[in-house]
Amino acid sequence: MAADRTGSTGFVHHACLYGSDAEFLAMAVPFVRDGLAAGEPVLAATTPANIELLREALGESAHHLDTAETAHFGRRPVDRVSAFLRYHERRARPGRRTRMIAEPVWAGRSARQTAEWKRMESGLNVLLAGLPVWMVCPYDTRVVPGDVAEAAVATHPVRLDGERQAPCASYTDPAAYAAAVEGPAASCAPPSAACMGPTDDAAVLRRLARERAAGAGLTGDRLALAELAAHEAAAYLLAPEGARVTLRAWEEPGAVVYELRRTERGDGRMRPGDGRGAVPDAAVPSFAGYRPPAPPGDAHGAEDGLWLARSLGDSLEVHARGPETVLTLRVAGPGDAERL
Repeated sequence: MAADRTGSTGFVHHACLYGSDAEFLAMAVPFVRDGLAAGEPVLAATTPANIELLREALGESAHHLDTAETAHFGRRPVDRVSAFLRYHERRARPGRRTRMIAEPVWAGRSARQTAEWKRMESGLNVLLAGLPVWMVCPYDTRVVPGDVAEAAVATHPVRLDGERQAPCASYTDPAAYAAAVEGPAASCAPPSAACMGPTDDAAVLRRLARERAAGAGLTGDRLALAELAAHEAAAYLLAPEGARVTLRAWEEPGAVVYELRRTERGDGRMRPGDGRGAVPDAAVPSFAGYRPPAPPGDAHGAEDGLWLARSLGDSLEVHARGPETVLTLRVAGPGDAERL
């Protein structure tokens, strides 16, 4: 396979749209063989069928390939990013790239989940930018929806067909892409929604979050985790000096929803706050909270709490609405049997 032609020593992100087993192998076999020959760690996170095809094609070389069933390699986008980082940290070799074939799972996802995964695919260009990682994301056009295939060439700078590399003409800046991609229409708070704020007191918001979750029927650990997720999201928004947050909370089938809306203080400025590593301005970065916290003993970043909120909740969406930033956090409701 020709080497990556970007000349980058950081993250390289390619899409591969394939419509047959032969097209998948035309990309995967040279990519893996060249990596292994160069002494690079290589991971294939793809479907069981593709793993079997790849192992058969590689022969004895397959013993040196790391594999993972993609359906279990990070259930949600926040988990997926953590899985990529863990693999790189554990297998990285000095002076070598880490190669990854990383096939997302699209079948059966809801509209909201699909939108979140599209944003994550775009966000990888920011989240992994400084790492010596070459990632190829295969999309099986036999099964992925048309809008997902279109998203592939908007979220990856380069397309890989076999060994041929070509720039994606529709590639979009990640921040612009994240702002443009919407899931289903955001839920409007019903008249029965509990409301508190605007306030700069995180403890007040936390009490309301707990009361609403308890009123929805959450108990024990699930109640405590819902409360903690909402608290961490609120604390993140309150970090800049002068920030105030309004919390609305309500129940949807299968979920408790928290809408946290941050407004600027009266003079329109937002400044770094109290040592939590506050966000320097009013806008929350589109991909904030996807990277896991630093190891114990390292300095903690501004986004550690938001990562916890993402990890404890079912989803967390970031929206900028004029001078406001809105986080919509969903946590599993009492009827979610998976959490029982």
